[in-house]
Amino acid sequence: MEHIFLLLLSVSTGLCAGNYSHLGTGGSMAICQPDTCALLSEVAAMRERLTAATETQSSVQQNLGNMMQQMATVQANLHAYKTQAEDLMKINLAQDEKLNALAGASSAVTAKMAFTAALGSTAGPVEKDMPLKYQRILSNIGSGYNPATGIFTAMVRGMYYFSYTMYNNNFGQPNSVLSLMMNTQKIVSTWDTEGEDSHDSATNGAVVQLEAGDSVFVQLYAHRVLYDDGNYFNTFSGFLLFTL
Repeated sequence: MEHIFLLLLSVSTGLCAGNYSHLGTGGSMAICQPDTCALLSEVAAMRERLTAATETQSSVQQNLGNMMQQMATVQANLHAYKTQAEDLMKINLAQDEKLNALAGASSAVTAKMAFTAALGSTAGPVEKDMPLKYQRILSNIGSGYNPATGIFTAMVRGMYYFSYTMYNNNFGQPNSVLSLMMNTQKIVSTWDTEGEDSHDSATNGAVVQLEAGDSVFVQLYAHRVLYDDGNYFNTFSGFLLFTL
């Protein structure tokens, strides 16, 4: 193509300079010369445009090649990231399975909670309201009851049943008052402060919903008295019915 352009340009130079010896003479050549020069000038312009287009195409191809290399690099990185993400997902799934297994085992253990404790000795009178500390442990599955404080602490959220017995002061004017407490809330009570008899016993109980960490205890009120001995008249019991 370039050789053709060179040939045309050579002819154009000769024609436009007025050298027609190789074509002969005649009036028709004088008439055709302007059209031929215009045509050859247009061909020359087309050649320049074609050269510019060729250079542009070469630049575009080079840029395209660079972009293809960059895309290949990006795809390689994406593949590596995808592999890492899949590995992390596998690790997370394995950890989730372990956590679920541990949670199941923990739930199975904490879902078994039951206790009974007895007083065993006279309590009161005291200067202020206080939890009764039932010292003799008959059972304490799940270790929810603490004999050092007299307080039961729920390990799991659920429905619980609690009950207690109260034996009055056993002499003189009856003077025994107890309440079953949930945290700071009074649930149920027993009361014996009137009458001539001194060998009265009472009991009370309730089903309550507890959150993990809630406390339940039996409260002895200030200036009140309970009698107890090795017969264990006063007891405190509770157990988990079911979790929620």
